[in-house]
Amino acid sequence: MRNPPDIIEVLARTQSGEYCTTKDWDTRRVPGAVRQMLQKHGLAKTCDTQNPCNYDFELADRFYQAGFELALELGYHVLDTQRTVKVSREELQNALKYAPSQVFVGEGKDGTLIKHRTPGDPYPMASVCSLGITNSEAMFPLITLGIARERAVDILEAGSLITLRGHEVLSGTPWETLLGYEHARMHLDIRRKAGRPGMGAIGCISAVTEYGQFGAYGTPGGFRTTDLALILFPSELKIDYRTLHKVIHTLNCGGMMKCDSPSMIGGMAGPPEGAVICSIACALLSYAILQNTVGGGEIYDVRYLANVNREGLWALSVTAQALARNTHICSHIIANQVSGPVTASLLYEIAAGVGVIAASGASMSTGPRSAGGKLNDHITPLECRFMGEICHAASGISPQHMNEICKELLPKYEDRLKNPDVGKPFQEAYNVERLEPTAEWEDIYRRVKAEMIQLGIPMDEF
Repeated sequence: MRNPPDIIEVLARTQSGEYCTTKDWDTRRVPGAVRQMLQKHGLAKTCDTQNPCNYDFELADRFYQAGFELALELGYHVLDTQRTVKVSREELQNALKYAPSQVFVGEGKDGTLIKHRTPGDPYPMASVCSLGITNSEAMFPLITLGIARERAVDILEAGSLITLRGHEVLSGTPWETLLGYEHARMHLDIRRKAGRPGMGAIGCISAVTEYGQFGAYGTPGGFRTTDLALILFPSELKIDYRTLHKVIHTLNCGGMMKCDSPSMIGGMAGPPEGAVICSIACALLSYAILQNTVGGGEIYDVRYLANVNREGLWALSVTAQALARNTHICSHIIANQVSGPVTASLLYEIAAGVGVIAASGASMSTGPRSAGGKLNDHITPLECRFMGEICHAASGISPQHMNEICKELLPKYEDRLKNPDVGKPFQEAYNVERLEPTAEWEDIYRRVKAEMIQLGIPMDEF
C-alpha cells in the first residue's frame, strides 16, 4: 500500500515534476483534458437548466469518475516552478481513505461537529458566516459581533480588513503580518463578547498572502488550532508557494485546514459540465497533495460572478452529490449571491443556493456573499441568520423536492442577476447601537421566511 505523499515528497515534486508553462496549462492542458473526459464519459450537454437541482444520482456518479480520472491525469500546476505535481491512483485512493469523515471545529459546547453527509441527509449542514466581505475598521467589530450572536451561525469567518489604524495594508509586507494578528485577536475577543468563547472559526480571510496567515493562525491570542486555517488557491488546478507556505504553517502548528479553489463556468473548464469535473478533481487532489482536512467543491459562473443562476445551481448540486456519494470527505460548497441587504432577492438567492447545497449532501457552506462581495460593509447579521436557518432546515430535503422549490424561487430573482439591487450597507440596514435590523429589513426577512415555510422548507415559526 502506498500512502499519500507527505509534505516533503510534495515539495520535491514541485521541483521535479513535468515542466509545463502556465499559458500552456491554461490554454491547452486543462481545456483539452476536460473535453476528453466529457466525451469519454458521455457528459457533454447534460446540464439541465429546467431542473436546477440534479436528482439523477447515476449522472453524479459518472461525473465523479470523470473528475477522479482528471485528477490523476493533470494533478496540480505549480505557478512558481512551472512544474506539475501528480499523484498515483493508489496515492489518491489512500488519501481519500484516510481523510476525516467528521471534524470538530471550536471548543466545548460552542464548537461544531462537521460530518460527511449524503443527499437528503437530515444531519444539519454547518453554516459558516460571513464570506469575507470587506469591512471598514469602525464597522468590523459591530458587524462581526452581530453575526457571532446569531445562533443559527455555527462557525465564524466574518469580513476582511484592508486598513489598519487608518493605514492601507499592502500585501506581502509587514503590514499584512500585523493585520493578520490584529484581525485574529479581534475575532477571538468578539467570540467571547458574543457569549460563545469556544465557537469555531475560519481564518484568516484578511490574509492575501502567507504573511497574514503567519500573523493570524496559531499565534497566542489569535486563531486557535481548533479553528480551521483558510487556504485558498488559484483555479484551475493550480497552486503556488503561498499555498504551500500556509499548508506547512498549519501543519507546523498542529492545526486543521480548509482548502478550496473554485472552478469557473465559462473559464478554462468551459461549460457547466467541465466546471463540475474540474471542481471534483480539485477537491480530491487537495486531500492527496495539500493534506486537506475539510473542503472542496466550489464553482462560480464568470458571467455573473455568482452561482445561483440555473447553470450554477445545477453544477453545485452535481458536484456536491458526486463527492457525497463516492467519498466520505467533509465537502465545503459556497452559494454566491449578487443582491444586497434589505432586498428580498438576496434572501431568495440564499434559499435557492444554500438549499441546493444542503439537499445535495455538502457538509458545510460559507456565506452569504451579499452584493457579490463587491461593496464595503454590505453585509448584515440578518442574512447570516437566514442562511444558517436554510443550512439546517434544508438538510433532510431530497434533491428532487429541492428542485421543485428552486423552480418556484428562480423566477423571483433570475432576471435581475446581471443588474442586481445591491441594497444598503450595514449602517443603513441596522440600528448600529442596538445591533438590530431596521423595521424595513426585518419585515422583508419575515415575509420571505414565511414564503420558504409555505414552499416546504421546514424553518422554525416565528
